[in-house]
Amino acid sequence: MTNEKIFQMRFSKLYPLLMAKALKKGRTADEVQEVVTWLTGYDASDIERMLSDETTYGAFFQAAPELNPNRKLIKGTICGVRVEDIEDPLMQEIRYLDKLIDELAKGRPMEKILRKNK
Repeated sequence: MTNEKIFQMRFSKLYPLLMAKALKKGRTADEVQEVVTWLTGYDASDIERMLSDETTYGAFFQAAPELNPNRKLIKGTICGVRVEDIEDPLMQEIRYLDKLIDELAKGRPMEKILRKNK
């Protein structure tokens, strides 16, 4: 799948998939929301609004109110690619979220996921 296809997908289609991945592993919807809020700066009402409109995944990240500066501490692989090596800035933001949800689903403590001790 090309980057452009991912950027054009609706946020309302992808967010439930992220949520399901975490919930299936025993995490909570509040934890998923906390991760998304930490990464992007959106609050719960912003997320709810975007779930009900036509916001694309690309636009979701491009319009993020305050991307967390500590997101650059996110390292590791997602889909076989190191997130820190992704050259397309928008795709890197998307993969940061994927990586955080993976960490959440694997049972990592929230303080480590949110890079609070860095």
